[in-house]
Amino acid sequence: MCYGYGPSRRSLLAAGLGIGAAAVAAASPAAAATTMDAPLQHGRDRIPPGQISIQLWTVRDDLAKNYDTTLAYLAEIGYPKIEVALGYFGRTARQLREFLDGLGIRATSSHDGLTTDQAALDTKISNALTLGQSFMVVPYLNSTSEDQWKAWAERMNVEAQAARSAGLRYGYHNHAHEFTIDLGNGRTPWDVLTAELDPRLVHLEIDIYWAVTGGVGRGAADPVGFALDVIRRAPQRVLQFHVKDRHLDGDMADLGTGTIDFRRIFDRHRVKEYIVENDTPDVTPRQTAEVGYRYLRKLRF
Repeated sequence: MCYGYGPSRRSLLAAGLGIGAAAVAAASPAAAATTMDAPLQHGRDRIPPGQISIQLWTVRDDLAKNYDTTLAYLAEIGYPKIEVALGYFGRTARQLREFLDGLGIRATSSHDGLTTDQAALDTKISNALTLGQSFMVVPYLNSTSEDQWKAWAERMNVEAQAARSAGLRYGYHNHAHEFTIDLGNGRTPWDVLTAELDPRLVHLEIDIYWAVTGGVGRGAADPVGFALDVIRRAPQRVLQFHVKDRHLDGDMADLGTGTIDFRRIFDRHRVKEYIVENDTPDVTPRQTAEVGYRYLRKLRF
């Protein structure tokens, strides 16, 4: 998604995102490599290696070519966890669990759409338990109708109660439109969701790129501050982050090559999982996965 900022807006946005001139200039693969080789020192805290994961949507093109090889190279990079997307590519949940066990990698979370009946919900929960997941997350909803958002929230509360009874945590994953759609009287989908979703049952998987982009869409002078306010003000707990970077023009970026001040966010809020994602890898899906893992392993805050 590209917003096409002019030079004056670029300078303002750079200040709002908390970046320096070096980050603005780092636009090529060579610059990205230089950025990743530099020590990412700031504070004494680091993300525990066991809390780093990757959303499989990032490597979907490679998955379509060779699923087994793609999962094997993610394990080789060092990822201990994955967040499942796009189904099981011909395997049952049991078969996928056995394959992942052989690689030494765990599926701890998944993106699954809302179900419409009890049988489909039972299957979704059964598959998550078979894979050994801790989390199941609704990845995307979009409407300009407040009543529709309320109906979805009601269904999510039902699913979340069933998930809780099975020992699973149930969450919702944001994009930017939840913050920018006007449902009337200044209310947004995010206002509706955070009011209607039961905070005892539903947690949030905050996609940092999309929250920052929502702040840009709302005209926030400090888009990272906007994202932090989203986290701080929500009644629901934020237990997972999708960690993807953002170029000045609005496009997604490999971690450490864009503009988002992740140190500032991680210093303010810790989560159970830090999930690497980039819908549009800068060079190849594998390089995006490698850069993301190395960035999170080195980052101090």
